[in-house]
Amino acid sequence: MSVYREISASEYQDLESRILYEDNHIIIFNKRSGEIVQGDKTGDEPLSETLKAFIAQRDGKPGQVFMGVPHRLDRPVSGVCIFAKTSKALERLNEMLRKGEIHKTYWALTANKPPKDSDTLTDYLTRNEQQNKSYVSKNGKEARLKYTLIRTTDHYYLLEIELYTGRHHQIRCQLAHMGCPIKGDLKYGAKRSNPDGGISLLARHIQFIHPVKKTGVDVTAPVPKDWKGVQG
Repeated sequence: MSVYREISASEYQDLESRILYEDNHIIIFNKRSGEIVQGDKTGDEPLSETLKAFIAQRDGKPGQVFMGVPHRLDRPVSGVCIFAKTSKALERLNEMLRKGEIHKTYWALTANKPPKDSDTLTDYLTRNEQQNKSYVSKNGKEARLKYTLIRTTDHYYLLEIELYTGRHHQIRCQLAHMGCPIKGDLKYGAKRSNPDGGISLLARHIQFIHPVKKTGVDVTAPVPKDWKGVQG
């Protein structure tokens, strides 16, 4: 008998459809806004546990399933998220992330047009643990990203973002500081929330050399259906 809960037929189908890449070592999943990657104080079931139950059921594994979390996305963010199915893959992915060897690209919708069509932003961020929020501060840690305006819709501007550092809420904080808070991001100055409570920030693309196979991995997440005017 499995140590994990039973996944319903509809949930099974949904989870299966959101696997963007999988092999014996890693699984890359299309996270929805509102889902948590790893357990937190809310007590809500994280994706790491849901995927354990899914794999146990799919593969007929009665014992423990390993599911490491090298790559965390904020709860309101959607898109590409990596999980490690072996301890070897987890250790190597963590090291690759520390060294900046995993290339991540994000898409963001903003209501305000950025001052330039493309620019590199360098700020210094301080994290407030109690508020779970970051602020631009002279005494903070360096945060660098490059944004490019890639599309304009009827009401919003679509930015593509490359991260050069990995600070807490970095994209959200830096874009807001530039005068372009992300759509739905009330915490960083958006005027109204999104219907689902998430924010319009998508982990769009990830590219790296496989930590075990040493082959190229290149994965793109689909654009959420509620991003009107933005095609995949």
